[in-house]
Amino acid sequence: MGNYKPLTKREAIEYVKQVQGIFSDNADLECEEIGDGNLNLVFHICDKNSDQSIIIKQALDHVRIVESWPLTKERVRFEYKAMDIQDKLTNGMVPKVYKFDEELALIVMEDLSDMTVMRKGLIAGEKYPHFADQISTFLSKTIFYTSDLYLDPKEKKEKVKEFINPELCKITEDLVFTDPYYDAETNNINPELRPYLENEFWKKNELRKEVTILKEKFMTKAQSLIHGDLHTGSIFINQEAIKVFDAEFAFYGPSGFDIGAVIGNLILNYASWTGKKVSREFKNDYRNYLLETIKNIWNEFEMKFRSFWDKDAHEVIKAVDGYQDAYLTQLLQDSIGMGGCKTMRRCIGLAHVEDLDGIEDLKKRAEAQIFALKIGEAMVIRRKKLNSIEDFIKIVQKITNQEDA
Repeated sequence: MGNYKPLTKREAIEYVKQVQGIFSDNADLECEEIGDGNLNLVFHICDKNSDQSIIIKQALDHVRIVESWPLTKERVRFEYKAMDIQDKLTNGMVPKVYKFDEELALIVMEDLSDMTVMRKGLIAGEKYPHFADQISTFLSKTIFYTSDLYLDPKEKKEKVKEFINPELCKITEDLVFTDPYYDAETNNINPELRPYLENEFWKKNELRKEVTILKEKFMTKAQSLIHGDLHTGSIFINQEAIKVFDAEFAFYGPSGFDIGAVIGNLILNYASWTGKKVSREFKNDYRNYLLETIKNIWNEFEMKFRSFWDKDAHEVIKAVDGYQDAYLTQLLQDSIGMGGCKTMRRCIGLAHVEDLDGIEDLKKRAEAQIFALKIGEAMVIRRKKLNSIEDFIKIVQKITNQEDA
């Protein structure tokens, strides 16, 4: 990447003019930098004559919120290759890619600004009745068909090598599995939350031990090609479709991490209503919707995963009586445990979520954060006793009843 440089808006326009098959020669292009993430520049380029538009996503060589934190730009290659695999497996549940430029560390892709980032929809109290079906399709196909259950062992090991992504994995290892569990410098802490952390949360040795067990699994279990950052801010949605984006954290890791990321982010939204001025009826109804969505995501995932297994798993695997049930029970427990880690880190760690940080009253925000931390803790500590998603839903309901008492 010897000729790498971050593009300006003018340079982004000039660049996209050279990409064949997107804009006509007489296009009147305007560009806006719309990135709100920490790792990339995102340019929205629109033709004023036709309203046709595209996105350029370019990797930065540092973290925006910590400029002294350097990053390699190679992650764009991981993102592009992961998107290509996800696109083929899910029949287009990711943005269409027009060009990948390794030297400039950028991807030119479909503009999906007519859809909503799911996190924003959930904060607004929107319901998405097809989401569980859609995301369970994405998860079941990407997890099963990139795993040893389906792939030739040699091909699988080549894929693992191809997706070794140590730099972004290190971010997850630190920010999800390490820093939130002590008073780390990187943590971003609501001052109203700090007394709870110092007096209770950081003293939970059993929790820290179990999180470390999950961290070791994240670091060593190359089970399938995972997205690696599949939160509700990485999903575009409307009432008909979803598109999963931002796959730069992709690598071969534990299959439960992506499932857990989705569930954990729904739990964050669930907890956030504690601190918001809404009616009890609305809060109860929306929380019931979120729990029903979580239940349906897992149950539909499991049904689809079992059907892929029965149809396409290696015969030697199919022949082992009881293995499918054992595999899925372990996957459920991994998913809930890792989802708990994803929930807790967003209350304490470097990068928060708008679901909670949108609560302006810091005391109310702390109440919602403590509620989320209690659910996240239970997800980790009690995961090994789970035999069904309904077991997990009951745990959340019990903690909720205690909070509301």
